[in-house]
Amino acid sequence: MLYYLTQFKDEFTFLNIFNYITFRTGAAVFTSFFISLLIGPAVVAKLRSYKIQQIEREYGPASHLSKSGTPTMGGLLILVSLLASVLLWARLDNPYIWLMIFTTVALASAGIMDDYTKLVKKNPEGMKSSVKFAIQLFTALVVVGYLGANPPNGNYATSVMIPYMSKMFVDLSVFYFAFSMLVIVGSSNATNLTDGLDGLAAGCMVFTAAAYGVVAYLAGNIHFADYLKIIYVPGAGEITVFMGALAGACIGFLWFNAYPAQVFMGDTSSLFLGGVIGTAALCVKQELLLPIAGGIFVLETLSVMLQMGYFKLTHGKRLFKMTPIHHHFELMGIAEPKVIVRFWIVGAMLMLLALASLKIR
Repeated sequence: MLYYLTQFKDEFTFLNIFNYITFRTGAAVFTSFFISLLIGPAVVAKLRSYKIQQIEREYGPASHLSKSGTPTMGGLLILVSLLASVLLWARLDNPYIWLMIFTTVALASAGIMDDYTKLVKKNPEGMKSSVKFAIQLFTALVVVGYLGANPPNGNYATSVMIPYMSKMFVDLSVFYFAFSMLVIVGSSNATNLTDGLDGLAAGCMVFTAAAYGVVAYLAGNIHFADYLKIIYVPGAGEITVFMGALAGACIGFLWFNAYPAQVFMGDTSSLFLGGVIGTAALCVKQELLLPIAGGIFVLETLSVMLQMGYFKLTHGKRLFKMTPIHHHFELMGIAEPKVIVRFWIVGAMLMLLALASLKIR
């Protein structure tokens, strides 16, 4: 919104600063962060007063029983601060911004309904999984449908770029659309699985958002894109502002969610966080970079899949002590804060590894 003050830059030259994506991204980070800090205490207190609290289930680690009664649905902090910051600092004539806002609101709605069913209606199973999955599919269908009709770069509409390779692409043809939907739905569920320790999902999301913020900025600049041999996507630079707001919102949420957590995010934000990163990956045409930049989320999902497969093949034996894999490390005797920080460290290294793909070609 503030971008449009640039129309008065001839009279007030300092307003030209709003033209710069880098400035607006930095401002978006700080804005979403401070909004979280500002409204956080009131939101936590209100959730506690409404008794919207975490209920530990029987299959969780015994050490988590002490967390019972901690307020959840704290993802509202991320949602509100993110949207407020984006609307304030992003260009609202950019279709990618609205596509990611749609993804955020649609998947957040599913998360809120799920949390409401569990915590207010006292139904531990939450919203029917078929309904939640239908909302995820609908969201993915809208995003993929729009990008199919308005491809980020028409020359590579159904192609994916191979990271670390110079101008190497694979054309998926009609299968690209199914692949794109899998990216969004899979990313959404992967983040949801990762949200099991205090600050784990939010902290790792900061690094993934930062990686895609850099990639989006470079992809949206024709000179940088040409120099780095990545797909040029006109208008993709604005995604950097969105990723900055997302990172700032997650950092602000960590103020209250860091161990020992005062509040948990719940499905309210865990569903949309992954979904919006998946959408960003599709918009900047760096889909295969997602398993690297978001490697922690992939690891968590793979651990669950491997556990289930091994359990069925061996008739009841377990590959890990418990999944998702962060619980496995807890049951090995590693303290929860140490597991969290180590996952953050790996997330930071994966971010750097993903960004290294820009030069290793």
